[in-house]
Amino acid sequence: MRALALASVLVALPPLCTPARAEFPCDELWGERNAVYGEAGYCFRTPRGIKAFGNAGCRYDDIADVPLSARDRAKVAEIQRQERAAGCPR
Repeated sequence: MRALALASVLVALPPLCTPARAEFPCDELWGERNAVYGEAGYCFRTPRGIKAFGNAGCRYDDIADVPLSARDRAKVAEIQRQERAAGCPR
């Protein structure tokens, strides 16, 4: 009976990725994506990026110049797909 009650509550809740609730997943996706670039040496320009990742030891001012492995490129592409699906701001 408790499981049925819990399921009813979960069904009644709005999805997490509606525009009004998109910030939290979008923030996490932003962090995951930019962590890949930061670890590869990207020099962040925005106060948010600098605060989150810093620029110590950065080597690349242009994101297009950041050398990413095929695995990292695939990871970034998947995160960007999730960001689009969630309606995250660009």
